Amino acid sequence: MTALIGGRCAEVDPAVWFPTMGQSNRPAKAICRRCDIRAACLADALADPELIGVWGGTSLREREVMRSAVA
Repeated sequence: MTALIGGRCAEVDPAVWFPTMGQSNRPAKAICRRCDIRAACLADALADPELIGVWGGTSLREREVMRSAVA
């Protein structure tokens, strides 16, 4: 999956979306909060359990919790 057209993610360094161990994902989430297509990005990320990093303002762990709540 790549950045959705019109997303704020295209405006910053891709490394922001994939913090390494010990790095905060807060900067990425802050950008997502201001994004017009956040809901579409999150929907795509929920549909693809293989995605790592921050998508639609959520971490992999947060998306796993969301998926398990629906199952």
